[in-house]
Amino acid sequence: MKKQGMSKHIILGTAGHIDHGKTALVKALTGVDTDRLKEEKLRGITIELGFASLDLPGGEHIGFVDVPGHERFVKNMVAGATGIDIAALVIAADEGVMPQTREHLEICDLLDISHGLVIVTKRDLVDEEWLELVTDDIQQLVKGTFLEDAPIVCCSSVTGHGIPDLLKVLGEICGEIKGHSPDGLFRLPIDRIFTMRGFGTVVTGTLISGKVHTGDTVMIYPAGIRAKVRGIQVHNQSVSASTAGLRTAINFQALDRKSMNRGDVVAQSDGLRPSYMVDVWLRYLKGAQRPLKNRTKMRFHTGASEVLGSVVLLDREEILPGEDAIVQCRLYSPVAVMKDDRFVIRSYSPMHTLGGGFILDPVPIKHKRGKTNTKDMQVLVDGELESIIDYHMTKSGFAGISFADMIVVTSQPEGQLAQRIDALLSSRRIVLVDRENRIYVNASTVENLKAIIHEILKEYHKKYPLKPGIPKEELRSKVPGRVSTKLFNLLIRHMIKDGAITQEKDNISMSSHQIALQDDQSKIRKELEEAYLGSGIQPPYFKDLVKAISAPSKTARDVLFHMVEEATLIKVKDDLFFHRTTIEKLKKELVDYLMTHDEISTPRFKEMTGTSRKYTIPLIEYFDSIKLTIRIGDCRKLRGKVN
Repeated sequence: MKKQGMSKHIILGTAGHIDHGKTALVKALTGVDTDRLKEEKLRGITIELGFASLDLPGGEHIGFVDVPGHERFVKNMVAGATGIDIAALVIAADEGVMPQTREHLEICDLLDISHGLVIVTKRDLVDEEWLELVTDDIQQLVKGTFLEDAPIVCCSSVTGHGIPDLLKVLGEICGEIKGHSPDGLFRLPIDRIFTMRGFGTVVTGTLISGKVHTGDTVMIYPAGIRAKVRGIQVHNQSVSASTAGLRTAINFQALDRKSMNRGDVVAQSDGLRPSYMVDVWLRYLKGAQRPLKNRTKMRFHTGASEVLGSVVLLDREEILPGEDAIVQCRLYSPVAVMKDDRFVIRSYSPMHTLGGGFILDPVPIKHKRGKTNTKDMQVLVDGELESIIDYHMTKSGFAGISFADMIVVTSQPEGQLAQRIDALLSSRRIVLVDRENRIYVNASTVENLKAIIHEILKEYHKKYPLKPGIPKEELRSKVPGRVSTKLFNLLIRHMIKDGAITQEKDNISMSSHQIALQDDQSKIRKELEEAYLGSGIQPPYFKDLVKAISAPSKTARDVLFHMVEEATLIKVKDDLFFHRTTIEKLKKELVDYLMTHDEISTPRFKEMTGTSRKYTIPLIEYFDSIKLTIRIGDCRKLRGKVN
């Protein structure tokens, strides 16, 4: 017996009109009756998805997904078609091509299923002449679809006629299918949820990418619920892990069944990004009865989910039957998808298939009709990976985009994407701005921000020529957009390294900036210094001094702050400044006193200064603020070593 890991695992989904023998065919091949519900037995029709499996002589293991054929259950059919490798279009010989035959074929074509065959059932009910007519109709039906050159096999589930031929054809098709890669983000769309006594909540689905192990912590999307994998089964066999391409059942530890719905996705924790909008490439079916108008309500099917929404046409008023277009689907409930995931849209009421295609951007911005250039978005349809990365980097702007988000918007396996990102970093086309969270921005974005900072500094120096520079946080607040602290600091480091700017303490300035007082400013400076120096320990308030020297208030204040920056004046309190010489002299006198007497009271300090409390209190609090003294009770002591 072949080991499971050595077999090629293939998922086959049935498709076709109601009562054309899909379930009977699966039973004839596998011995399993996939109609398990009581209602299905009573009504004689398939309502829910059914599952079975078969080992072929060549070692291939086929998992069958039997879908309902009734028009009321097409949404279940779409859910079952997710992740299948082979589509088997089942047509009863006695009835031939019927409405759901056509719709199911359209859906499989829209889902981009590349392998398939046509199985004509109930062969025992018709003669050769009728069978030939049915076959001719089938060939006309499949023309231009993925089944155009596919084999047509006739059989009977009752007599067994043609079953050996069918098994042979299935083996040949399986031989053409490449095995599924275990690379990629783990994702399993849920198509069935149930509870087992002693086990708890179990979900099933086709594992469409990646792999999962017992004990893994995963997430249920779109709700974002974390859960731990308690057990895994593949085709009713307990296993320690499952990988892409396998029908998989997962048992969760301590998870309520009510917290999940069919259509949810089990995936790697924090791997997906739920969104109420998706940008898509839409193919509108040729058989549509009328043009597709803007904001048409529709049912959006992807994976195993169905959500309501509307189609927003970005660059036109309508889409004609047979046309394709880039559109935005706005949904009433969020979906968690990745780039290139397939989807189908169906009309709201009455329900019929309108078209489908693939996801271009799973987490887009909200586009404005007539103002969105869909030509720029064309790169998401047929562009190379680097161009797609560049599109999303540009869209993310100053905020940048994380490596985890790039996996979602490019649908690339982590290893392959990392190689491409490293190449872009080496060629300096992108810049890593946050190493911990792996966030990147375009190099052009960095250059644009540098230019913006340069202009901000230029205007600041022009407005405040006597200031040595702009405080760093003030500069950051003036930069437009959502610029993170890490990106801003990176820009400052780059610009300092390039010699474009300088940083002195917390002030940023252009390297070319020099403070040069004009004649009128030099005159004001001289008058201010003489006034503060002459007034000693009892200087006037600045507002009064400005009036005394008859200087323009703004010019005088600019000169004042310049003198503070160069440390000629010391700001002790709002509007109260002292000359540096006065402060240094008082500081020495205070230190000498404290070195001898250990502490000083406020009244004693008042005696030392020979001035009123108007100056005494601000001065002693100033010495506290520069950590020369420390207040203990009603006295001050030296805080520590004195320079």
